[in-house]
Amino acid sequence: MNLIRSSTEVLTPIEHISSYLQLIEAAGRTCYKSEDRITPDSADPFVRKLVCDLKHESVIEHCSISVRFIVDRGVSHELVRHRLASFSQESTRYCNYGKKGVTFIIPPWIHLDPGAYGIGINLPTHLSIAERLWFSTMNEAQTTYVLLLNQGWTPQQARAVLPNSLKTEVVMTTNLREWRHIFRLRTSRAAHPQMREVMIPLLAKMQTLLPVVFADITPYVEE
Repeated sequence: MNLIRSSTEVLTPIEHISSYLQLIEAAGRTCYKSEDRITPDSADPFVRKLVCDLKHESVIEHCSISVRFIVDRGVSHELVRHRLASFSQESTRYCNYGKKGVTFIIPPWIHLDPGAYGIGINLPTHLSIAERLWFSTMNEAQTTYVLLLNQGWTPQQARAVLPNSLKTEVVMTTNLREWRHIFRLRTSRAAHPQMREVMIPLLAKMQTLLPVVFADITPYVEE
């Protein structure tokens, strides 16, 4: 049994993202026929005015970013509800986890180190009863899954015993305006803790890549 933490990876090449402000400016100035005012330094203030002052966010829909999410199935079920996006997700129908072991995502409230855990492993003494129950449930799910495969079930049949904590990978592509909406929603206090766990660091990455577009979004951080 393999235990890992959630993570994200921006797949869109940085050199593409670095040209987005110029594209947004070119599209935005079409509305006002002010292309003659484009200079090597005009994109940043122009986009800042559109997004932050005028709230003219439709112009940033011309650019999109793709991200790979490594999360559990519960989080992925929430991700795919964002309809203005494209998704490619790891399939439990066709992926066979019997050979390399099932991988589960460690929730942020469980204090276990990532790694491979074999039968009879001695768990850290600091774990609570609830944390030990989660661990034993994941271990039992893997054991049952493998036994069902050995009994002739296909992966799409045996997956019925796998829990929400099962690791999945999702590549998600959407435009910058939708990313702004997602970050406001999924980094808020009302968001699921595991969603905030991946979205807050991802927002920080986006703020580094495109500060003009994302710098005004402030996530909720528990004290």
